[in-house]
Amino acid sequence: MNKDVESILISEEEIAKIVQDISAKITNDYKNRNTKLLLLCILKGSVVFMGDLMKHIDLPLEIDFMKVSSYGSGSKSTGNINIMLDLRRDDLSDTDILIVEDIIDSGKTLSFLSEYLTLKGAKSVKTVTLLDKPDRREVDFTPDYTGKVIPDEFVVGYGLDYDEKYRALPYVGILKREVYSN
Repeated sequence: MNKDVESILISEEEIAKIVQDISAKITNDYKNRNTKLLLLCILKGSVVFMGDLMKHIDLPLEIDFMKVSSYGSGSKSTGNINIMLDLRRDDLSDTDILIVEDIIDSGKTLSFLSEYLTLKGAKSVKTVTLLDKPDRREVDFTPDYTGKVIPDEFVVGYGLDYDEKYRALPYVGILKREVYSN
């Protein structure tokens, strides 16, 4: 275990099971559609989750990326949603977008993105998250697919970071408070 991780919250094996379960639900929900399915990865934290998710969705799909942030450096959200890399496509009216997120805290980013992509003309917009912290919610937002509801702890691993560190951990762990509270 990494010396900065207090404890493992979700093991590598549990993550694999979560990904398989969500993928099966998505496959079932989208199997009879006549539109494109686009997995839209929110960079950077969601890359690992989306990579595993797309391997298990038994449907034709496309992938794309957006880079959006409400965080400055460190662990504090600024509250402002900044789009650094936008989605640019001419076929949104024939596209079902599934936004892939690593974790939902306040809900502001996914709420904003869902509305933004709907206004851009997407056929439909749904969301999938590996982790959900409903205790931190600041807006009325519920993801369409949730891997696991977790307590209000600072977590890292499986794509989740603190100052760009810990993304490569194969599990989700609780970061020791002294690492991020200085």
